[in-house]
Amino acid sequence: MSEKTQKSDEPDITAELVITLVAEQFPRWAHLPIEPVKPSGWDNRTFHLGKDMSVRLPSAERYAAQVHTEQKWLPALAPHLSCPVPEPLAMGSPSQYYPWHWSVYRWIDGENADTLSAHDRKQFAADSAKFLTELRRIDTAGGPLAGARNFYRGAALSIYDDETRTAISRLEGTVDTDAATKLWENAVSTKWPHRPVWIHGDFSAGNLLVRGGRLTAVIDFGTLGVGDPACDLVIAWTFLDEASRKIFRTHMDPDPDTWDRARGWCLWKALITLESIEDKNNRNAAKQKRIIDDVLSDLW
Repeated sequence: MSEKTQKSDEPDITAELVITLVAEQFPRWAHLPIEPVKPSGWDNRTFHLGKDMSVRLPSAERYAAQVHTEQKWLPALAPHLSCPVPEPLAMGSPSQYYPWHWSVYRWIDGENADTLSAHDRKQFAADSAKFLTELRRIDTAGGPLAGARNFYRGAALSIYDDETRTAISRLEGTVDTDAATKLWENAVSTKWPHRPVWIHGDFSAGNLLVRGGRLTAVIDFGTLGVGDPACDLVIAWTFLDEASRKIFRTHMDPDPDTWDRARGWCLWKALITLESIEDKNNRNAAKQKRIIDDVLSDLW
C-alpha cells in the first residue's frame, strides 16, 4: 500500500516539457524563463516561471487529483489563514505532451524549514500550531473527505494496520518491536469523536517556508481534506526536538487519544520507510530510527 512506488511509465518531467506546455496553453507567459526548483518534491515537480510564478506538475497518475483539490480549495481557505498559502493563477490541461492537469501558482519566497536552528524551532513550533489551529476552525462544508485520493490522511489509522504490523515483524532486531506493537495497538484503538476538521495532510518541514526564523508560508496542499487532525501532528517527531515539541503540544493542546494517534501515524511512516531501505546503516535509515526512538519514548 506504499504511496511512493516508482513506476517506469511515469513521464519524464523536464524544463523542456514545461516550456512546451506553457507555450501551448499560456502563450502570454511563453517568453518567461523556466527553471527547475530544487528540491522539487516527490508528488509534484516544481519549476520557477519568471520571477513571480511557479509551475507544478503531478509526477504520477496517483497524484493527479491533487491539482483539482488545490485549485478549488486554496482560494476558499486563504482568507481565513494568517499565513500565506499558494495562490492558483491558472490550471493547465492534459495534452499530447503530458497526460494530466497541472497548475500555475504565484511564487512564494522563503526557505524550507529544514534550515532552522534548534533555537528558532521553538518559535516555529508556536507558529505551526497557530496555523493548524486556524485551519481546523474553517468551515468544512463540502470539503473533500479523507480517502484513497489523499492516501487516507484524516481517515482511520487502522487503514494501515496490516502494513504497519508487517513492517514491525520485518524489523525485528532493528527496532524495539514490542514497544512499537504496543504503541500501534493503542493508537488504532482510538478514534476522532468530533466533527471532521480541515487537515493539510502532509504538514512536514519540506512544505513549510520560513524567513528570519518564522513560518512565512505553507505549501503543497495536495493531500488536503477533512477528517481526523492527528496526522497533521507528526511533525512533532519528524522535525521538532524535545523542547520545541513541548511548545507545539502545549499550543495545540490535543486530547491524549489524538496525540497517541499522531504517534501512530508517525510510527507507521517511519517503519515502512525504514523497512524499504536496503542499507539500514545509511543516513536516511539513521533518521528513521531516530524518529522511531523519539516517538516510542514520548510518554509525556
